Amino acid sequence: MTLQIRVIAPDNIVWDANAEEVILPSSTGQLGILTGHIPLLTALDIGVMRVRVNKEWKPIILLGGFAEINENKITILVNGAEEISEINLDDAKKELTEATNLIEIATTNKEKIEATQTIRKAKAKLQAANVINT
Repeated sequence: MTLQIRVIAPDNIVWDANAEEVILPSSTGQLGILTGHIPLLTALDIGVMRVRVNKEWKPIILLGGFAEINENKITILVNGAEEISEINLDDAKKELTEATNLIEIATTNKEKIEATQTIRKAKAKLQAANVINT
């Protein structure tokens, strides 16, 4: 038995396929879902969703949203998402360093919030790179 997973962003459907397992970046920590999971509605944080298909893990970067789990169907509504098939680990590290520099030069609250979001996205890319390169 498999899970039917659908990831929907405002502009497209990012993922619509079956999987054996999924790990979500919920707002309270990582949440593992297998078949037969109880119904659940949870908030999602910026982070990496890992999907196991044919015993292989695939990372998808989620930019916050909500997930509903019910009867082996997972519907995920997100602010944005990016399916990652290849990512260079060094590039991901460089992006995180650049994002960290942004927060140091931020002066207004708006700039600090935007810089923090950029750091969280860069950390998610680095985490996705680690999933791909292991």
